[in-house]
Amino acid sequence: MLTGLRKFGSAFHGKSLSADFPAALISAVAGIPDSMASAVLAGVNPVHGLYALMVGPASGALAASSVFMTVTTTSAMSLATGAALPGDDYVPALITLTILVGVFQLLLGLFRFGFLVRYISNAVMTGFLSGAGVLIILGQLSDLTGYISEYPNKVLQAVDLILHLGQVQIEILVTGLLTIFLILVLDHTRARKVSILIAMVMVTAIIALRGGELIPVVGDQGSIPASLPGLSVPDLSLIPGLVFSAAAVGVIGLVQGAGVSQTYPNPDGHYPNISKDFAGQGIANAVSGVLGGIPVGGSISGTALVVASGAKTRLANLLTGVFVLIIIVLLAPFVERIPMPALAGLLLLTGIRIINVERISSVWNTGLAARAVMLVTFLATLALPLQVAIGAGVALSFVMHIIRDAEGVRIKQVVLQANQFPIEQTVPGELPSNRVTILLPYGSLFFASARTFEDQLPSPDRAVRPVVILLLRGRRELGSTFVQVIDRYARLLQAQGGKLILSGVSERLFDQMVRVGMVSLIGRENIYPSTSYLGAAANQAARDAEAWLSTTSG
Repeated sequence: MLTGLRKFGSAFHGKSLSADFPAALISAVAGIPDSMASAVLAGVNPVHGLYALMVGPASGALAASSVFMTVTTTSAMSLATGAALPGDDYVPALITLTILVGVFQLLLGLFRFGFLVRYISNAVMTGFLSGAGVLIILGQLSDLTGYISEYPNKVLQAVDLILHLGQVQIEILVTGLLTIFLILVLDHTRARKVSILIAMVMVTAIIALRGGELIPVVGDQGSIPASLPGLSVPDLSLIPGLVFSAAAVGVIGLVQGAGVSQTYPNPDGHYPNISKDFAGQGIANAVSGVLGGIPVGGSISGTALVVASGAKTRLANLLTGVFVLIIIVLLAPFVERIPMPALAGLLLLTGIRIINVERISSVWNTGLAARAVMLVTFLATLALPLQVAIGAGVALSFVMHIIRDAEGVRIKQVVLQANQFPIEQTVPGELPSNRVTILLPYGSLFFASARTFEDQLPSPDRAVRPVVILLLRGRRELGSTFVQVIDRYARLLQAQGGKLILSGVSERLFDQMVRVGMVSLIGRENIYPSTSYLGAAANQAARDAEAWLSTTSG
């Protein structure tokens, strides 16, 4: 946080204020209906979304590495939040969950686990976001039509609605459709940055003038206080039941935030540190939870808006919360009059936009494995509790990564030539007798990959005095499975009167070999350290191996 303050202070100057001030105002105005809709999506009073908007962007601006990342409510996080909260007396659970999300993200950031997002595949996130988009759409049908289905599953609710179209309340439906129409029209005008707000104001004014008493409004969910939120503390007794859900919600926020970090460079041209952005989002969630807000995360759409509005420094996101507070204090009674069907229309559009057809097509055309992962995650999102679906998707990402690593392992034989470049050849099935065979492995050598590597090694069973030189340049560490593979292969070679030579061994790798007993098995003289000259260790190992063969044959 102190680092963020120093960065903020050094970046602020008079010229930035003229750019950051209007960008913050636009971000605040556009974010108010979005944050309220996110709270509705989470199944809580819209005021909790406003609280999150007051503190999320400002906390993120002070704590994150990214200058422009807007840490605010997102539809995907809100959907997962709603799946984790109990139906009654949700406020203590919401506060506890949001703080837990913050602690989870902060710890990952402090321990520099930003690299973990690379293991969550695009196929998994595409499947999850597509499923989330469908759930968001189906979840708005009740507020959009006025028909309340008794079925718990959203898919069944949609089918039930189709079977009871005669019970749709036309006035409510028209309100929602009018909101959608206005947003789509305004999106094609100069007012597109605040199209949602203008649409909400217009629809609210129309309903108020017509006297639509039968149309539910935000105030029916609870009053919007024209003041700062009070401080809250987590309910420690709820922590065990919310830990897994908090991790799931946190993962969604981190993946979305990583997308922002990798898309929007800082003003100096460098991309933000993902781990520090993790920590920044964690602090923002901890603050949001203490003030009664819903979980927040790096928002791609929010960041795009603040950048497009001309933001130059962190001041833009810092001022966003200030403007939200001022607007709520002055206009709380108006906010309470916003029709719920209007928010449902906004969320329905959000759900449609989350389903990225181009991204789905790209994953589909990538290959059978990516296609299967996307479909499995999509169906899991629709059929399972969201926190379970997210956990399954992350686990599937890790499994697919391990499988791809294992399948990507291959070994090539390197044939040295006098005064010419070496030649790569296919590895023979069996080793030749009284010959030196140089092997170069490609790909990971950990875990399942080590087994694949072992399967590709040429057999020494019929050879007499075979010598194998294994090139390990660039390898910093070996897994325990690979150590076992090397142990077995070295013993097989020795049983045939031959030996295994390791070339290009780094100092760190040699220390590991000493600890696991590999040096004593292979022999110190058969381990050639890596040098700054490419091929030097391999050439020396080959010359010594030929000399050893000629000596032993004599």
